[in-house]
Amino acid sequence: MKKISKEEISKMEKVERLNLINSCTGYKSANLIATKSAEGKSNVAIFSSVTHLGSDPALIGFIMRPTTVPRDTYRNIRETGFFTVNHITADMIADAHHTSANYELGVSEFDKTNLEEEYKNDIEIPFVKGSPVQLYCKYVNEYCIKENDTIHIIASIENLFFDENLRHPDGWLQIDKGNVIALNGLDGYCLPKLVDRFQYARKDTPSKSFLK
Repeated sequence: MKKISKEEISKMEKVERLNLINSCTGYKSANLIATKSAEGKSNVAIFSSVTHLGSDPALIGFIMRPTTVPRDTYRNIRETGFFTVNHITADMIADAHHTSANYELGVSEFDKTNLEEEYKNDIEIPFVKGSPVQLYCKYVNEYCIKENDTIHIIASIENLFFDENLRHPDGWLQIDKGNVIALNGLDGYCLPKLVDRFQYARKDTPSKSFLK
């Protein structure tokens, strides 16, 4: 196998290093985080760092890049305290990727793509229309990661919306049935498919498949 040392990584050209390190950790979630400013201006941006933190209470987290430059998503979340997380489907890829473009502060990516805002009941923060799994989240806390000045945002799931066809009787969501994509690195979009699902693992007992 090819070996690349820490010293060699540090000497790489920027784009090569970004591509290598962002892809070597494996597949990542791909989500659109939508927010709205206190003035009512909506915003949407792609994130590959949304992760499950716990189910009781239902918590998620995601990483915000350093705020040394203006970040609409971060500013809006701190102003209103809420945001939505929207799974990306295969037919959204081009528009979802375009939300990573460096638009001026205050410009809504909804206005620059074919992504559409969707509103539910009395929730004032937009969702992304057509997303099969959508989370309405409330800001809870944040932690500065001093090693690279990123911010770990912690949020609670206040409401969960999903296509009922994805749900199994035990509550599990089979998201590949919704054509939900994953990210390989910064710009590689993949369409995962379920291979197997296993029952709860117990010591000294062979793993038992739900599907076989």
